[in-house]
Amino acid sequence: MKVTEHIKNANGNTQFSFEILPPLKGQNIKSIFDNIDPLMEFNPPFIDVTYHREEYIYKELGDGLLKRQVVKKRPGTVGICAAIQNKYNVDAIPHILCGGFTKEDTENFLIDLDFLGIDNVMALRGDAVKNETYFRPEKEGHSYASELVSQISDLNKAVYLDEELKNSSSTDFCVGVGAYPEKHMEAPSLDSDIHFLKKKIKNGAEYIVTQMFFDNQKYFDFVSKCRAEGITVPIIPGLKPIATKKQLNLLPHRFHVDLPEALILEIVKCKDNKQVRQIGIEWCIEQSKALKKAGIPVLHYYSMGKSDNIKAIASQLF
Repeated sequence: MKVTEHIKNANGNTQFSFEILPPLKGQNIKSIFDNIDPLMEFNPPFIDVTYHREEYIYKELGDGLLKRQVVKKRPGTVGICAAIQNKYNVDAIPHILCGGFTKEDTENFLIDLDFLGIDNVMALRGDAVKNETYFRPEKEGHSYASELVSQISDLNKAVYLDEELKNSSSTDFCVGVGAYPEKHMEAPSLDSDIHFLKKKIKNGAEYIVTQMFFDNQKYFDFVSKCRAEGITVPIIPGLKPIATKKQLNLLPHRFHVDLPEALILEIVKCKDNKQVRQIGIEWCIEQSKALKKAGIPVLHYYSMGKSDNIKAIASQLF
């Protein structure tokens, strides 16, 4: 079932969803199930599965020569989605990226998802790899998420890259995209960010999931700006409970989000990460309660491979 249909069928009730990471290469799917199992009592209508693109390392061969070697540390997004749908009978939503994909790769990826009966995809540009200062698309790949959305929309109309194909079948994906209440780090302003978000919606995206935020007012202000610009699709808030003192510096640096002063002060006072984790849970519960009271259709949690704190939050709300 499509995300938009799940929202419609909920009749105004707030739903619970979450995002998981594929396990590191060499681990089996049990680690995924162990983190999903405790959250199933809250009846998630869908579960997101991230995609991690290939990266490269350079190995010395001697005589000053270097060999570029492909490293893929978290494979398995498609297989995990199929396993989730089979085991739990809930919709799994794979993330699909511009980075690391040619247009042909993207089409083949989507065909596989369609064969598996997957109804939703999250279309993202993806980040630059570690050895790049700025994002660089693959040759014959997409530079922007809006272009990726267009290709998915074309496939929904039975328009394939090979224009000579006859009697082609159409897919029927519901496309989600990301958005940034505090603007994308590469955007010159929030207004310009929303301008490009509108382009993704125009090209066929049907819902939005935001980057994490820790101040609900930033989300509400962002939604107001989007509505004023004519964006009418559901805007699902992404939430993450802070869990370690290290994240006080890591989250603003990596995700370019602000932490409220009140939250910072509470975490600084903590003696250890166990106390930090509890503060993060309590803060996220209060965020969630306010969002739920505002009638937000879905609360989406970034689990980062751990479910105990997400379960503690969900048990107070769902």
